[in-house]
Amino acid sequence: MSHLLRFIKKLDYFSLLRVIKFIFEKRFEMGIFDKIFKSERDIAKEEIQQVPWLQLTELDQLDTLLEESTENTVVILKHSTSCGISRMVLRQFERSYAIEDEGNVKLYFLDLLSYREISNEIANRFKVRHESPQMIVLRDKNVIHHASHQGISADKLKELV
Repeated sequence: MSHLLRFIKKLDYFSLLRVIKFIFEKRFEMGIFDKIFKSERDIAKEEIQQVPWLQLTELDQLDTLLEESTENTVVILKHSTSCGISRMVLRQFERSYAIEDEGNVKLYFLDLLSYREISNEIANRFKVRHESPQMIVLRDKNVIHHASHQGISADKLKELV
């Protein structure tokens, strides 16, 4: 045991973390340490798997979703992957999302940290002040509803569909 303690004392901080991570990987198959060592992007990818989100990553998609709004209800959810409130609102929305006929709804997910220029264009084009988190609902090329923070509701969306 004394050899192990001498070895640990010689490690720098990051090497020690790697050793601890390795031990817990083997013992607990990552568990809580998985969350510690994941990037925000990895966490965001996990967050968006529960609802049929379409990734909004190109400015050209705004033209496409406007056209789609003539036949479907289009939803844009603006989410900040570094904001705890945004994450809480996203989880709450996903837990309560239960739209029977998903063919009538197109859900677009915008990662604000990665695509800020798209968020700015949404504010300009749709005349809706930028907020985060924010849900914007479009029909027939018009904003029919927008909400932010606790005002974001899957139940409200269900009423609009």
